[in-house]
Amino acid sequence: MSASTAVTVVPMILGPTASGKSAAAMALAERQAIEIISVDSAQVYRSLDVGTAKPTAAERAAVPHHLIDIIEPTDSYSAALFVAAVTELVPQIVARQRMPVIVGGTMLYIKALLHGLHDLPGADAALREQLESDAQQNGWPALHARLAELDPMTAARLKPTDSQRIQRALEICLLSGQPMSALLAPQRRAPDTEGMRFVSIALEPSDRLVLHRRIADRFGQMLDNGLIDEVQALRARGDLHPALPSMRSVGYRQVWAWLDEGAPSAGRQAMIDAGIAATRQLAKRQLTWLRSMPERTAIDCLADDCADQVARTVQQHIG
Repeated sequence: MSASTAVTVVPMILGPTASGKSAAAMALAERQAIEIISVDSAQVYRSLDVGTAKPTAAERAAVPHHLIDIIEPTDSYSAALFVAAVTELVPQIVARQRMPVIVGGTMLYIKALLHGLHDLPGADAALREQLESDAQQNGWPALHARLAELDPMTAARLKPTDSQRIQRALEICLLSGQPMSALLAPQRRAPDTEGMRFVSIALEPSDRLVLHRRIADRFGQMLDNGLIDEVQALRARGDLHPALPSMRSVGYRQVWAWLDEGAPSAGRQAMIDAGIAATRQLAKRQLTWLRSMPERTAIDCLADDCADQVARTVQQHIG
């Protein structure tokens, strides 16, 4: 691939958590000169290492990785920032005679990259903290009822316990003065990706139960690798709280809540079960997103030759 290529093919290795996306990308790097652009809304945060399954130092030394460790956990990231970063990174990587490969599972960012962005207000940490405090006092169903008054269309499609989406919808309503449903109605703002052709490769399990076992095993490995110590260190900083997007990441939220309770030994298994359940729910949402993409090439992530299939698919598209 050269900088003069009229159309830049950008493979995207996508999939649910624990599907082996990073391993497939590293295997591809043994055959192609690539740089990896991470599409992971948690790996952008510095100091969130164990619970986000970041690539190892050796992997990052062997293959350049982008959009990892780029902001503090006190900050917020967004689909708009991701799209802007991709449009800058792709031509830079091509100029280095390498192939840009997007790897990860934050499907909202992928949707924005492929189909455009809505002009929504960014996150507001103070407002989120206030909403979190209100929810602790009154419960998320009460905030859902408040949302139903401000934006009945959005409230109707959310469960009263869907804390993250209720919080975001209320945040948008309060910051913009308009219902989120009204802001989502206009035409999306197209991303500046002219000259790029994105190839979606979806790693999907042929047996959901096997993926569930992988998820449970990986969460256990994270605990063995020091996830609790990592969350304790984050709490000790003094500038973080559970309402921040970083601390709402799967795993971190469950460990933080358990530590808030005093880390009772009797509650440790409940914390583990909650972390695994939340990860499984995340994987379910990721698969739903993927299966709504008719243009994707689906590969069984449980197949022994999964990485080989990914490499062959990439080769077919780059010629």
